[in-house]
Amino acid sequence: MRFLGNIEAKTDSKGRAFLPAVFRKVLQASGEENLVLRKDVFQSCLVLYPESVWNARLDMLKAQLRPWESVHQQVFRQFVSAAEVVTLDGNGRFLISKRLQKIAEIDQDIQFIGMDDTIEIWSPRNLEHTLKTDEDFGKEFEQIMNANDAI
Repeated sequence: MRFLGNIEAKTDSKGRAFLPAVFRKVLQASGEENLVLRKDVFQSCLVLYPESVWNARLDMLKAQLRPWESVHQQVFRQFVSAAEVVTLDGNGRFLISKRLQKIAEIDQDIQFIGMDDTIEIWSPRNLEHTLKTDEDFGKEFEQIMNANDAI
């Protein structure tokens, strides 16, 4: 399952958004029906996880944590308590709760970014502040891609 693209959209007055058709087709082809939405761990955006991807990430996190250490328990609690199950209605819409809209600074305009096996939802303002210039992106991309050559 691979989501690709940068798609501009809007939410309605109730906070509902249409999941772009290109992303709905990927979900349907994969047999995914349930989705999980939470704030990204690092950025001011939301991440929409197909249920199977969410479960795999949760298993990965749990494998790194020791349940009898208070810091680990708190990290797990904070990660899962920020998540919300969302479902698409018959028209392909889903609700972004007021709480998550506020956290991600989402008004009416949003941008969907396909991120391989997840979908990010950004306020255009936050996305603009996060993206690098083409020159900086090229330099960092080159460094990452050539990092193994030094080994």
